[in-house]
Amino acid sequence: MSDQRPIVWSIAGSDSGGGAGIQADVLSITALGGHAATVITSVTAQNSLGLVMAEPVSLAVFRAQLSALADDMPPVAIKIGLLASVEQIDYLIQQLPLWRDRWPGLAVVLDPVAVATSGDALTDRAVFASLHRLLPLVDLVTPNLPELHWLTGCERRAETEQVAAHRLHQDTGAAVLLKGGHDPSTESVTDRCFAHSGHWQLQQPRLNTPHTHGTGCTLSSAWAAARAQGYDLMDAVAIANAFVHDGLQRAYATGQGAGTLVRESVEDLTTLTFADILQASDVSVSNPPFAKLTHTPGVYPVVSDVALLETLLAAGAGTVQLRLKTLDTERLAAQIHQAVELGERYQAQVFINDHWALALEFGAYGVHLGQEDLAGADLAALQRAGTRLGISTHGYAELRRAQRLRPSYIALGHVFPTQTKEMPSQPQGLGRLAQYQRLVGEHCPTVAIGGIKARHLESLAACGVSGVAMVTAITEAESPPQAWRDLNRQWQSLVGGES
Repeated sequence: MSDQRPIVWSIAGSDSGGGAGIQADVLSITALGGHAATVITSVTAQNSLGLVMAEPVSLAVFRAQLSALADDMPPVAIKIGLLASVEQIDYLIQQLPLWRDRWPGLAVVLDPVAVATSGDALTDRAVFASLHRLLPLVDLVTPNLPELHWLTGCERRAETEQVAAHRLHQDTGAAVLLKGGHDPSTESVTDRCFAHSGHWQLQQPRLNTPHTHGTGCTLSSAWAAARAQGYDLMDAVAIANAFVHDGLQRAYATGQGAGTLVRESVEDLTTLTFADILQASDVSVSNPPFAKLTHTPGVYPVVSDVALLETLLAAGAGTVQLRLKTLDTERLAAQIHQAVELGERYQAQVFINDHWALALEFGAYGVHLGQEDLAGADLAALQRAGTRLGISTHGYAELRRAQRLRPSYIALGHVFPTQTKEMPSQPQGLGRLAQYQRLVGEHCPTVAIGGIKARHLESLAACGVSGVAMVTAITEAESPPQAWRDLNRQWQSLVGGES
């Protein structure tokens, strides 16, 4: 257990009923491993039936709370909820750039609270309209459909709402998580996230419960807590979405009206029910799974030339990936063709990295694609051809996206620091690898990848992965074939398998 938790500020209103605002934020942040420090913007008198009264705190008290925290308890992430006056907004607009300079990597989410679950207005339109000036200073904004209409003036049609959310992202630079719970016409709830990484869709079964008080507060504070734990923007969205869904499954009454969701401590994220996740470009992908692997990957070399590929196949390697990056088109085609023929000669699982069209043309056994390459690949054609597909993932969101595509295997990484390529994410570590394995390992073979050396094999085998992809430990060895034999022998002794 750590003796310190990452600090997350909650800047929000106080809910005397205990279901939303500061009260919901403290419970959610604590449940996901953070320490909640609070700045109260407004004191409300409310219960499960609705809002009775709300009174903003003075600007002096608002500023004093922030100053006290800044002097001693710097945040890793900030959740901003109900802002009760234009002056409060102006002060945050002044301070946020200074805080980002002072605390690099600071993550900020804005939940643009306008109306309580009961339907009562929590702020007036003049204050809410001022939020536009705050949006370019935050990383994520989380409107529900009514709040999106307030922010953008869009019409109440699904296609118009999506366009408006996308435009809001483009105009402000903030990612926009459009919550779908206010659309009762569907059996599922689809949250849509418009971010620099693309348009993501998170779909959960609709839960028929009246006890939804504080869902928006919970989602945004859970996102802040996940970001404070080092998860990237989309992983934090996936975690927050799952946390809210599980809380709603166990929601309970608190009075005569709308009750609240459960916000209990989460030590293992795989206990949460993660949404089905796709990007907009994946929607047309057909459902049949990709062909299964002929055998488990074991120690899986990743090489950058055909000569080494052949040497390793001759040494007995049953699964090898060819990663070619800098060849002209003619040489690229020739080497991929040769690699496919070598795979057939040695009856091995040879995967071609990235170049799916040439792999398809020459009848390759398999293709390995990164997340950025999935959108441009003809996945349906690869499915029809019986081509095996491996997909790289770097966290919960990408993992759930890959799982929906039903590939032949999923690569989980990067586990350790690696120098072989520039990575967009931080090393995942063994703890997260084990959680990812528990999330998908029963359904799909998995391969750990990234910075793996011989000393790591025992701990990786304990995580339950099907294989380990290795680059420099093999390619930079004095004798790559002997290095592969030694590593594979060690791996097989750990997992009780055969070469």
